Amino acid sequence: MLLSKLVDLIKTGDSKFIKANIFENTDIENAASLDIASKNQISFLEENNILKENLGKTSASAIIVSNNSETLGLLDSLKISNIVVGNPRIAFAEVLNYLYEQINFNPGIDDSAVIKTSAIIGDNCYLGANVYIGENTIIGKNNQIFPGAKILGNVQLGNNNIIHPNCVIYENTSIENNCVINSNTVIGSEGFGFVPQNGKWIKMPQTGSVIIKSFVEIGTNCCIDRPSVGNTFIDEGTKMDNLVQIGHGVKVGKNCAFAAQVGIAGGAIIGDGVILAGQVGVNNRVKVGNNVIASSKCGIHCDIEDGEVVSGFPAMKNKSWLRSSTVFKKLPELAKRLRQLDKK
Repeated sequence: MLLSKLVDLIKTGDSKFIKANIFENTDIENAASLDIASKNQISFLEENNILKENLGKTSASAIIVSNNSETLGLLDSLKISNIVVGNPRIAFAEVLNYLYEQINFNPGIDDSAVIKTSAIIGDNCYLGANVYIGENTIIGKNNQIFPGAKILGNVQLGNNNIIHPNCVIYENTSIENNCVINSNTVIGSEGFGFVPQNGKWIKMPQTGSVIIKSFVEIGTNCCIDRPSVGNTFIDEGTKMDNLVQIGHGVKVGKNCAFAAQVGIAGGAIIGDGVILAGQVGVNNRVKVGNNVIASSKCGIHCDIEDGEVVSGFPAMKNKSWLRSSTVFKKLPELAKRLRQLDKK
């Protein structure tokens, strides 16, 4: 695709186009990271990017950048075409969509798929090999359900969803529109509900459901459990990385982002716009407010107010954690001095 054509497409996107300086209207074949990009490739650079040191030696034909005079001056001196936008990362994501066509699967149902007679399949759906659709399940329009996926009874699946290979969606689950569920994820499995009695564990039946709203994306090998009664709820726009565990009865707000190995215990309530970094754990029935950010390995044991940034185990305000962490390595020496003072 000619660079000028790519610029025209970026102008129509969401990255807040500012200007373009084209020294050679070359054909852009694909994209690459700044440190390995070569001729006929496009890359991008944010001001805090650790690859910024490679700017002077890159062979990229074009770079998407923010409106920084120092960076633009260097690119102009090197005669490297540049596209200036408000958000280079969003522009680069749009470029990837333009340059790399997604594989479109023709609508149709593989001969090996098993579809129960009471199930309803909408128009223009693709069902791959060995897909299973249970009784009274309703599949909407334009869904792609890849080989090996199992969708059990009484499931409601909206329109334009992508269910990747070997997913399992249990009974009474509802998934709205434009969601992506990646491989080997399990939705609606039994919550971990047991009652202790006389030294034994009595199983609490898990009869609830899972509700997932539109534009949710869930990574590979995630588990979202159903509760004993009521539902586990994931609101629209939320994104989950791989290996995320959502316990029974959890309520997750809109546009949250959970990194890998996040675990949320049963009954917790997560507000809108919450970001949980890798391996964050949330205790059962804890309330996490809107727009909270929890750094990696954080253990959230009590309610967190809106807008807080927390770190550590147990979680505390990030600034307090940073001050405390500088003292940790000095603790052995401080303890030794205290013992000496105690002897005196």
